[in-house]
Amino acid sequence: MRIIPIASGKGGVGKSLVSANLAVAFAQAGRRVVLADLDLGASNLHLVLGHHSPQMGIGTFLNNTKSNFNDVIADTDVRGLRFIPGDNEIPGTANLTTFQRKALVKRLLNLKDDTDILILDLGAGTHQSILDFFLLSNQGIIVSAPAVTAVLNAYVFLKNTVFRLMFSSCSKGSPARVHLEKIRKEGAGHSKLYIPKMLPEIKKIDKASYSKFIERLEALRPRLIMNMVDEPKNADVAMKIRRSCEEYLDLKIEHMGIIYRDVLQDTALASRLPIILYKPQSILSQAVYRIADKILQSPEDEFTPDDKQIEDSFQEAEMEAEIDFDSKMEYVEDLLHSGAMSQGDLIETVKSQQFEINKLKKENNFIKLKLTRAAQQGFKV
Repeated sequence: MRIIPIASGKGGVGKSLVSANLAVAFAQAGRRVVLADLDLGASNLHLVLGHHSPQMGIGTFLNNTKSNFNDVIADTDVRGLRFIPGDNEIPGTANLTTFQRKALVKRLLNLKDDTDILILDLGAGTHQSILDFFLLSNQGIIVSAPAVTAVLNAYVFLKNTVFRLMFSSCSKGSPARVHLEKIRKEGAGHSKLYIPKMLPEIKKIDKASYSKFIERLEALRPRLIMNMVDEPKNADVAMKIRRSCEEYLDLKIEHMGIIYRDVLQDTALASRLPIILYKPQSILSQAVYRIADKILQSPEDEFTPDDKQIEDSFQEAEMEAEIDFDSKMEYVEDLLHSGAMSQGDLIETVKSQQFEINKLKKENNFIKLKLTRAAQQGFKV
């Protein structure tokens, strides 16, 4: 069973859209798919999937871990796709206990006999439960958008993932664990801790923990999807995430591709249908199919892409961004000529994009101001 956790550093980047549409694409390719809504406390994946309001969900199971887990697994209208709803009405589901998390993981892994692909739609943020679910696979997917805050939070998520991996690689009471606990208690946080600088000290005091962490880190190859892209140059921000991961985390990531923003997504959502069912030929749908094909054509988790394959994935994503942009422009023209989109709709779309651009400018100015103040404080010290 191939496990595909899908996460994001922050909300609003289309993580659930990617999860639902990829699940449909895999099912259409003949795979037996289970889509689990693990965005506990803010579960709304059923709306994107077009599934009726669930009567039971993961929260039902968590309140009675001895109950039959199959009772919360629902069939969908898509052949080969089953769905595990989340819960946002049962208090406490967003903060799992260790016992609840282990019980849930055990039930999910037991699906392997009749499931080819298990997709885990995770909540936003870096809670320990989210990181542990993400680490159930070496090739989890991180969804980001071109916005500065989205890119920053995607990197922060990956950074916390690596630190979680390091911490769990050190057995309780080991010299490395004691060292990491000391750092955490002193309040240094992760912002100024770089993996390349920490590794020599870990190796010096605890070779066993060091070796275990290095082995797990080398096998970890997260995959990146840039969503809500408006133009080709927006896709370039993926390189910033890649460089930061390699320089500060010793982590290599693979680029699965870009997905352009599509005005039809809102229409599809209002119609309670994933967009690849509502409009299979749309630019967004074709991007999802392309990403799904890449995943299906790649080997299972034990496969680790080398540097050349990673470099090729970024170059391929850049080329796809250019091709999709040209197709997007032709698509808009076709909608205008066919009457499916009026000039008023086009004006509203441009206004909406202009609003997003202005918001990005404000975010950029805010971050520049924070960096300037931080630099000034550093010089004073």
